[in-house]
This record gives sequence, structure tokens and C-alpha cells, in this order.
Amino acid sequence: MNSKSTALIVIIGLIIFGLGSSLFIVKETEQVLVLQFGDPRQQITEPGLHFKIPVIQNLKSFEHRILNIDPPAEELLLTDQKRLVVDTFARYKISDILKYFQAFNTERDATQRMGNIINAALRETLGKATLPDVLSDKRKDLMKEIQKSVNEETKRFGIEIVDVRIVRADLPAEVTQATYNRMRSEREREAREARAQGAELSLQIKSKADKEKTVLISEAKKQAQITRARGDQQAVKIYADAANKDSKFYGFYRSLEAYKKVLADPSKTLVLTPDGDFFKYLGDNPSR
Repeated sequence: MNSKSTALIVIIGLIIFGLGSSLFIVKETEQVLVLQFGDPRQQITEPGLHFKIPVIQNLKSFEHRILNIDPPAEELLLTDQKRLVVDTFARYKISDILKYFQAFNTERDATQRMGNIINAALRETLGKATLPDVLSDKRKDLMKEIQKSVNEETKRFGIEIVDVRIVRADLPAEVTQATYNRMRSEREREAREARAQGAELSLQIKSKADKEKTVLISEAKKQAQITRARGDQQAVKIYADAANKDSKFYGFYRSLEAYKKVLADPSKTLVLTPDGDFFKYLGDNPSR
């Protein structure tokens, strides 16, 4: 192989290497900043095949998709003097890679800076709101106001905030405990009042029941005595009428009743004279 052939192969190799080093592909999910000795020369946001100067120029890629940021929770003081721990969540995209590159060295720096800006806007906006505003439908308007305020600050960094949301809004731990203790005391007070009212009502019902019981028993005893008296009166009258009709038969009947009650009990012993009135119907001449 002569020197001309060697030189030709070297030239072709250099051409192939140059073309390979100058061609690059930008994906749909990224955008590229072309740097020449560290200085920005070209912004490429469209996907496809592009060219750069080999060796002299290099590439720096950035996300073209929407990114998430989750700033640390922030304790705020609302306009109604209520303290609230608010945890936010935001979505953003890099709208100008040149400004973004000039403002931040790393993505971590950008995340930290945006977190500070979001929390500052959060304090400023919610500092003019009340707790019912944060917990009601007015929260959407507050979020729009926060998003607008954050975009005004991040625009100069080539960042556009797409959405800001409040993930969680809680009372601080000490306030939650104090609120819980106050609610517990209030419920205990209501329970004591309910028990006292129940005891009072129970006494009223028992007193009324005892009174009605006494009245009913007295009325029943009264009616019983009246009925018994009427019965005794009728019995006396019947006995009297029976005695007046046949006094001897009545005397005989009464004696039989006495015999039945006295003589039927074997445990009793009677000492009587045979000619007494008690045995007048048991003798030889019961007619006397």
C-alpha cells in the first residue's frame, strides 16, 4: 500500500469520525443546550437529528417532561390566628433551558430554590386567609393565586409552574393535643350534665310512680273495705233472716259448725260437762 492510499484511508476515517461526532439525536422527552467551551450557543427543544461541531462543542440535556416537586411542610399563621401545618405538591416544566442553565448548577439547587419560593408564596397567600377558607371550596382560588405568585418568581429562571396543590393541612401537634383535650373536657361536661338531667328525671318519674302507687293502693284498700263491709252487712242480714225464720234450725246449724271446727282437730282436748249446752244436740233428747 502506497502513501497515497494510506492518506486516503486516514482522510475517510477522519471524515467518518467527524460526521459521527457532529451528529446527535434529541429525544421527545428531552431538550438540549449546545455549549461551546462552556458558553451556550444553541437551544434545541424539538426532537430529531441535529449537528454540532465536534470536539469544540458539547451537549447538556434537560427534561422536556413535566416534573414534580414536593417542598417540605410549612407551619403557617392564618389571618384568624390559627396555626396550620401545610404540605404542598407542585408540577413544573423547564420553559427556557438557557435561563435554567444560567440560574442553577444542578437540579438539586433548582428544587431547593423552587421549594423556598413556593413556601414563601404559601405564607403570603394563606396569611391573608382564614381556616374555613383553606378547608372550603375557596382553596381552589387560593391555589391559583399561589401558582400565579410562584410563576412570577420562577419565570426569570426559565421555569413554569403548571400546578400547585395542598396535599395536607393539619393543626400543629401541640394545638391538636390542646384541641383534643378541650373537646374531651367539653364532652365530659356534656356527659355530666346528661347524667345529672337523667338522674333528676329518674327521681321525678320514681316520685310520680310512688305517688300513683300510694294513691292506687289506698283507693284499692278503700274499695276493698267498702266491698268487705257490704259483704259483711249482707252476711249478717242473711244470717239474721235465716235465724228469724227458724231459730232452732239455726241453732242446730251453728252447733254443727262448732263441732266441725272443734272436734275435727285430734290435737285438742276439751273438758266439758255432759249436760252443758255444747252437747245438747248429741244427747238422747236433742230437742231440748
